[in-house]
Amino acid sequence: MNVLAMFCVRACSGLVGFRTATRVRSLHSFPGITVDQIDEEVSKLLQLKARIGGDDGKHQFVLKTAKGTRDYNPKQMAIREKVFNTITGCFKRHGAETIDTPVFELKETLTGKYGEDSKLIYDLKDQGGELLSLRYDLTVPFARYLAMNKITNIKRYHIAKVYRRDNPAMTRGRYREFYQCDFDIAGQYDGMIPDAECLKIVHEILSELDLGDFRIKVNDRRILDGMFAVCGVPDDKFRTICSTVDKLDKMPWEDVRKEMVTEKGLSEEAADRIGEYVSLQGGMELAERLLQDQRMSQSKQACAGLSDIKLLFSYLQLFQVTDKVVFDLSLARGLDYYTGIIYEAVLTQAGVALGSTEAQNGSGAEESVSVGSVAGGGRYDGLVGMFDPKGRKVPCVGVSIGIERIFSIMEQKAEASAQKVRTTEVQVMVASAQKNLLEERLKLLTELWNAGIKAEVMYKKNPKLLSQLQHCEDSGIPLVAILGEQELKDGVVKLRVVATREEVDMSRADLMDEIRRRTSEA
Repeated sequence: MNVLAMFCVRACSGLVGFRTATRVRSLHSFPGITVDQIDEEVSKLLQLKARIGGDDGKHQFVLKTAKGTRDYNPKQMAIREKVFNTITGCFKRHGAETIDTPVFELKETLTGKYGEDSKLIYDLKDQGGELLSLRYDLTVPFARYLAMNKITNIKRYHIAKVYRRDNPAMTRGRYREFYQCDFDIAGQYDGMIPDAECLKIVHEILSELDLGDFRIKVNDRRILDGMFAVCGVPDDKFRTICSTVDKLDKMPWEDVRKEMVTEKGLSEEAADRIGEYVSLQGGMELAERLLQDQRMSQSKQACAGLSDIKLLFSYLQLFQVTDKVVFDLSLARGLDYYTGIIYEAVLTQAGVALGSTEAQNGSGAEESVSVGSVAGGGRYDGLVGMFDPKGRKVPCVGVSIGIERIFSIMEQKAEASAQKVRTTEVQVMVASAQKNLLEERLKLLTELWNAGIKAEVMYKKNPKLLSQLQHCEDSGIPLVAILGEQELKDGVVKLRVVATREEVDMSRADLMDEIRRRTSEA
């Protein structure tokens, strides 16, 4: 904190400097103040100084992205597009159509749908008499869309940004603004067939992206509620105890038990009974065993969920994905709108090394990325009915892919490998071997563009051939179409393969087909 105070005193001057130093000193003396809070105050004061202007009277900007957000350079965007294309291709392969919804909703649309996470919703100032909030996820807007348009059957995907007023941990792919990639099936269908397809989709995407070994944990909210009931949890504590159980992937059981007993007021006996169940993992055989369990068999809710788990695993066997799926009674997923099957995909490999530029820990040292969940979802049969004027329900099940966390891994894998990431898709560079051929280059470039070929030229009248070839090497452009005085006389173009330096003369009439053939082979 002393360092922050010294920085602020030195960074600001005049009236702003006095205000900054005074305010930071007062923060420093305030008991319980955190470094993050002082960082936030320093950021506000620097922005104040920027608005007022420096000593020279010129306006100065604070050049930084907002907390919990980031810019993406062309190399990073190329990796992101590859991931998006993989995910979109899988969604389309399963017959989904796409929709879009506004980035903000009426505040009342989002209120009360996320349990304890509702405090993370971004509220906007009153604009024209409407209280609005930025969307927290894509599921609640989807449910509102179905109810508003009276849609009872749809298989849709939606890829868009969502916003959470969270404490960001960008080293673990956790942001305040980030993309979600959602796939949902809405409609009245026979049990567990759509649910099994959602798990198949997660399996396909994670396998195709080649992120390393993964597991898909499965549970059911009815099993959880039944378990809480037979373990002695009061009805009014179900949701809050569920949120605590949801922390088992981040905290040891001892800490989770302590939170249940000391903070949530649960009896020690009830907590210990819960502990016996949440340690269990397995497959169809575990569901069969729990159906015979003396306590669990007393709950109709739990038995219904366990029967569906058995049915789900029978379909997953047909889809050939049971090697990665595990029935895990510790999986809770805290969102209030889930009513049945819930699932979450986690990577089981060790953390990826993350360089100091991304670590943002100030030490310059490398740290390990623990990305946590990379996909999650479940069944939410009651959400659409909350919006429908007549309360008509539309059963829904869906999955959301955690693109930012996946991207954090893909980016590090790209940095660790020697493979160059192409940031453009240019197939051919139009080059010249002599001077005064700009017009001829532009004519050929136009022919290529009109034929649908991705091509470019250097923006100089008389560039050196070596510079043009070097640009292709640096940019990964595979082919060069070279024009010279002799080629123009003969009505040919010299096509050069950058990687092998092989050159071949061909007529302009055959050039387009040859470029397509060579780039499709690559």
